[in-house]
Amino acid sequence: MPDVLRLGANGWMPNNPRLPVLLYRHAVPIAGPDPAAAFEALFRHNLWPPQWRNGVYGFHHYHSNAHEVLGFARGQARLVLGGPGGREVAMGPGDVVVLPAGTGHFRQEASRDLLVVGAYPPGQSADLCRGAATPQILARIARVPLPASDPVEGRGGALMELWSAP
Repeated sequence: MPDVLRLGANGWMPNNPRLPVLLYRHAVPIAGPDPAAAFEALFRHNLWPPQWRNGVYGFHHYHSNAHEVLGFARGQARLVLGGPGGREVAMGPGDVVVLPAGTGHFRQEASRDLLVVGAYPPGQSADLCRGAATPQILARIARVPLPASDPVEGRGGALMELWSAP
């Protein structure tokens, strides 16, 4: 089971009032010259097509139109989840974090070799929100459809139960 973080609204950061953040520790074995490829294959297999390789932005932001999964292929990072003063989490090789739409995130610190794979459910691509959520943005967050699969564990994964519609 992943670690589950429930984050309520925090100042200007909306977070997601009904879907928790999921942290999978050591979810992917790290080996070989291209560790990011293992995350890409896993996410693709579980219906979260990988979109990019890079890091995590060094400023507070959220996505109003997509759920996001981050796979940590190389390096170490400390993230702040939930907006200013939010939950600090340490991420390392093999770790995965699943961020529901609206969840604030920020790279507080990272090693120089940090490499992250980012993916979204089919049909979703992330916008970049850096300000307070308007009523229209909150409505957009609420309308983001639930994914058909857990990006780490597939159709029978923990996300399917933890994110089930109320």
